[in-house]
Amino acid sequence: MRTGCVLTDYIAQAMSEATYKELDDGSFAGRIPPCTGVIAFESTHEACKRELRSTLEDWLVLGLRMRQTIPVLSGIDLNEGSAGYR
Repeated sequence: MRTGCVLTDYIAQAMSEATYKELDDGSFAGRIPPCTGVIAFESTHEACKRELRSTLEDWLVLGLRMRQTIPVLSGIDLNEGSAGYR
């Protein structure tokens, strides 16, 4: 569901594409495959989700600030010169 706020919608879409794996020690690893380098490791699944979202937010801020190409997710385009939604 789109809220009309492009950044909020992008984060929600990215988090819906997250994958999680329980590690041998019982902790969790999470990643968002389209967003290279967005990974998190935490002791519980919920903590991993929170940390992954925080990592995603930091990754987006840095990427946008440095004018890096941000992957388009579900037609949501955050790249410079885009209208936001395709």
